[in-house]
Amino acid sequence: MTLPIALTLSLLVAAMGLFISGRLRSDLVALLVLVALAITGIITPQEAFSGFSRSAVITILAIYILTGGLYYTGMTRILGRSLLRLAGRGERRLVAVIMLVGAFLSLFMNNIAAGSVLLPAVMGISRQTQTRPSKLLIPLAYGTLLGGMATLLTTVNILVSTALRDQGLAPFGLLSFAPVGGLIALAGVVYMATLGRRLLPDRGVAEQLKRLRRLRTDLAELYGLRENLFEVRVRSDSPLGGQRLADSGLGETLKLNVVAVIRDGTRQLAPSPNTVLRPGDTLLVEGPSGIIGELTAHGLMLAQEPGGAAGDELTSDQVVLVEVALSPHADIIGKTLRDIRFRDKFGLSVLAIWREGHPIRVGLSETPLRFGDGLLVQGPRERIEVLRTEPDFIVLEETDVEGIRSDKAYVAALIMVLALALAAFNLLPVAEATLAGAVLMVLAGCLTMDEAYQSIEWPAIFLIAGMLPMGIAMTKTGTADWLSQALITPLASLGPLAMIAGLFLLTAGLTQVMSGAATVVVITPIALSAAAHVQASPYAFAMAVALAASTAFLTPIGHPVNVLVMGPGGYTFRDYFKVGLPLTILTFIVVLLALPIFWPLTR
Repeated sequence: MTLPIALTLSLLVAAMGLFISGRLRSDLVALLVLVALAITGIITPQEAFSGFSRSAVITILAIYILTGGLYYTGMTRILGRSLLRLAGRGERRLVAVIMLVGAFLSLFMNNIAAGSVLLPAVMGISRQTQTRPSKLLIPLAYGTLLGGMATLLTTVNILVSTALRDQGLAPFGLLSFAPVGGLIALAGVVYMATLGRRLLPDRGVAEQLKRLRRLRTDLAELYGLRENLFEVRVRSDSPLGGQRLADSGLGETLKLNVVAVIRDGTRQLAPSPNTVLRPGDTLLVEGPSGIIGELTAHGLMLAQEPGGAAGDELTSDQVVLVEVALSPHADIIGKTLRDIRFRDKFGLSVLAIWREGHPIRVGLSETPLRFGDGLLVQGPRERIEVLRTEPDFIVLEETDVEGIRSDKAYVAALIMVLALALAAFNLLPVAEATLAGAVLMVLAGCLTMDEAYQSIEWPAIFLIAGMLPMGIAMTKTGTADWLSQALITPLASLGPLAMIAGLFLLTAGLTQVMSGAATVVVITPIALSAAAHVQASPYAFAMAVALAASTAFLTPIGHPVNVLVMGPGGYTFRDYFKVGLPLTILTFIVVLLALPIFWPLTR
């Protein structure tokens, strides 16, 4: 082993350790890798920063903008709703149609965007058909992952195709993944509609309660609010009289969340932080019952015992309860509601947090938010609409508004079709075709430049651009050859198919705990080196790596779209493994059977 190989391996192992541990953000890890490779002299400064100008990065960036154009015009919602009308009411048919719709949208937009667009619609179907969300949301997530296997326009597939080009080989085309990926997607849908749906947990956002319809009182019941709701009265001698609600200290000191202020017989729901308290006011509060003994010291007296307040006291014609999911790439992960000034910013109250199958109703403002959390939010309807525009949150309640610019919906669809057609018929390279489409989206008024920038998942862009130099380093130093001889070439005596099986299992395993993009950047050079050693087809080996990198079925952290449905579905880590393991095995079998047919293993 040479010194450059040893240095590259050390950086690779350190990066993988940081990716798996989650102690640092993945995009920051990628940038650290880039800097370390340049400082150690393993690659040149030009090679270190080449990731930001690579066609793969430009293509992915352009796809985000194209997807944004479809979103801001409401085209994706129109398409999703239209297709989901075919779902019917039977659970098997629901699962199949939801997966097929998710897979279809993933053919031309990124998986996270497809899942985000369809999530409110699927929740609506859950309510209308009286089907538990837990029976529909993992199928939605897996459907988008399966659909991504059948198109070039998935991040991991673009990166694998770029690796081929870097080796002087022709890259994959837009439809290259369709034969094998399409078979995997169909097999996955059949599995989920039959055996898979029986393995799905039978729970809603509340484990024991049946979710018949989306009445606001149901949500209060589902989150168990009644047992923590009670009324207190502001005494005539209370020091709280004349204080703003924001300055009262009720939340910080007593851990109470003021849900309503009752004054002169009028109930003010979701009161503003600027509401001034008066002696004689009755406050409907949510909080720990153990705090009742401390009310007197703060100038309050108990007016109604916990459990006596009904759920319908939380809503009116103007004030509603909605569930909100955290976006997988939310910048607020690890922050508290107080840190982000949620109530001040949106004028809304969070009454409960759903986490890993259980509601949290106490100490909400000090609770750091985690991926997969669901929030029960109370507030005026118009403020809920403001929350919809915040990229960190997804409101699980459909709006009647089709899009900001619904008159441009079909223009956006035409631009997307045109861009894909130019790439599919090789009239333009994929990067140029998608970037031209992105520019047309802005020129046509489907979205503004600011919205285009907001549509881009910048952490993903920096992750990819930062990790691409690692692929250069692995090839340049001979690390890829060394690893292929150590890990894959020993299987050569069993034939190329055994080597592909080994590559698939290695890639799929890493994908469960690492970003798929980071995984393929590391594994693809190894795969191409192994193929060269045994004079096998580099395309078959590269295809196996790309497909394996999309099998993020075993853990919620395997892919952001799994995180997206975790809170609304009430899922735990165990649910993903239980349902995803047979699907992973099925995918593995289909790859071994179909790949040699469409991509011969020998040159």
